[in-house]
Amino acid sequence: MCKGLSSLPSSCLEKAKEMRVMFGHLAETHHKQKDGKTLQDLETLLNNKGGLQAFRGFLRSEFSEENLEFWLACQDYRVLPSNLQKTKASGIYSQFINPDAPQEVNLDAETREALLSVMDSPCADTFKTAQQTIYNLMAKDSFPRFRRSHHSVEAIRAF
Repeated sequence: MCKGLSSLPSSCLEKAKEMRVMFGHLAETHHKQKDGKTLQDLETLLNNKGGLQAFRGFLRSEFSEENLEFWLACQDYRVLPSNLQKTKASGIYSQFINPDAPQEVNLDAETREALLSVMDSPCADTFKTAQQTIYNLMAKDSFPRFRRSHHSVEAIRAF
């Protein structure tokens, strides 16, 4: 029959406490070494091909991949030559912004209206505010859930 911790010599109890602290520290250090900034911020994840794929897989499993796809489309758009911007901007608007869009993202009415008003003469920063809004949404909503999912293990391996 177990007599509990009180039956152990005090030297054993002290050693157990020291070991618990040491193991806790080792586990924390291992976690930091293994994923570093990988799972600490969304930007680092999105800038890593394997991490991006793992995040995409997670979002796909939640049926919410449109936010990431929009963000990526905006990233591509920002570096387009100006002669291609109008066509690409129209495509992004119809794919993600328009209320009937197949992959409509969650933007406030003011941002949608502002985008609609500049669709005739887009520039490199046309989607900047909308892209930042969606990034913030992913950072505050999707990314924390991703960190708790099994998909995050794939991201750790990718780094």
